[in-house]
Amino acid sequence: MPALIVGGCAGPLSTLDTAGPAARDIATLWWVMLGGAFILAFFTLGLLAWALRRRGREGNHRGSTGFWIGGLGLAMPSVVLLGLLIYALVIGERTIARPVPDAVVVEATGHQWFWTFRQPGASGAITTRNVLHIPAGRPVDVRIASADVIHSFWVPRLGGKMDAIPGQVNVLRIEASAPGVLEGQCAEFCGVGHTGNRFRVIVHDAAGWATFQRTAAR
Repeated sequence: MPALIVGGCAGPLSTLDTAGPAARDIATLWWVMLGGAFILAFFTLGLLAWALRRRGREGNHRGSTGFWIGGLGLAMPSVVLLGLLIYALVIGERTIARPVPDAVVVEATGHQWFWTFRQPGASGAITTRNVLHIPAGRPVDVRIASADVIHSFWVPRLGGKMDAIPGQVNVLRIEASAPGVLEGQCAEFCGVGHTGNRFRVIVHDAAGWATFQRTAAR
């Protein structure tokens, strides 16, 4: 079991083996939430042990035990959960795709059961199937739509999920820190071919990105 747990924290679809700032924020939020859960569990068990010990000493006379259990039982989770809520709101605010001048805009369309990507090139629009090309170190605004049913665009090492809904365009901001090849998938059941509805993300350095834009549209 420990090996399975460790193995689930790495690999091409890991949400903890991050490759971009948005994914790092999400992974940090996960660790903070996990820490908060441990704090709550620790204090709850400690409060239970203290209450049982006090009850043994006081017998049938509750004394002040009930007051302290009630007070701490309300105050402790309130403080921890409020802190987690504030932190989650801060992280959520940072992941909102606000306009930036150097963002690359890509149109991603989910199909049964493949993805098409369309973006501007040096000599015209570039359309690829099941392969998304992006530059390293630059924000990418993915305009997500669907050609048929509901899909969900997800590159776990770059950021969170975003649904592709027929008749609607949703925008997801992603960014890769370094060149490489990443894996993406549809994260919403979309029919019998859902398990194979995956795609690759090729992250280029500056020279590779210029070459892709210059030659891919030809």
